[in-house]
Amino acid sequence: MAAAGERARAWTNEQLKSEDLPKKEIIKFLQEQGSDSFLAEHKLLGNIKNVAKTAKKDQLIAAYNQLFEKKCFKSTVNVDNVSEKLMNVKIDDDKKPKESKPEETVQEGPPKYIKSILKKGDKINFPKKGDTVHCWYTGMLENGTVFDSNVQASSKKKKAAKPLNFKVGVGKVIRGWDEALLTMSKGEKARLEIESEWAYGKKGLPDGKIPPNAKLIFEVELVDIE
Repeated sequence: MAAAGERARAWTNEQLKSEDLPKKEIIKFLQEQGSDSFLAEHKLLGNIKNVAKTAKKDQLIAAYNQLFEKKCFKSTVNVDNVSEKLMNVKIDDDKKPKESKPEETVQEGPPKYIKSILKKGDKINFPKKGDTVHCWYTGMLENGTVFDSNVQASSKKKKAAKPLNFKVGVGKVIRGWDEALLTMSKGEKARLEIESEWAYGKKGLPDGKIPPNAKLIFEVELVDIE
């Protein structure tokens, strides 16, 4: 984990070149991290969709590496106030980042969720982006209301139940899950407190009984990795 105030790389060069990592994700990271002068130099200011249309991936990778080599980051914020300020950050792809926006610099412990380990895993087998993971989970609102779960209470249903499986790290689930599961090892069970920005955001999920701007709490067990 990166120390407070230290800038950590979000991806390796191999991950940057992978087709699993879209240009929009790289642009978003650069806009969140880079200074306005750096973004202007590399023509990265403005709407992410529009930037992605004109920017080539090789150019984005070069900009990403230069960001760390030349340390062209936004001005440093008071570390003591980061957590409080990040609670109020609203990500808007249609607006360029403001200088007053708090830093979002953490790679292996993003500020949009908190993970508490309930049961340790093997600490050997960790999923990589694109791997298929199998999970038991229960999702709750902050008031304790359960809105979804694949954990069965009765023994008969348990025998028939199957863990949820999906490719991790490629946008198949909410971002909070994608980010958190990459830090979990096989067999680990964790409690995830996910901010709305990395869950269902301003719209919520009416069909799933999730209100707008809802902070979600999940208990997730990573039972297998393929």
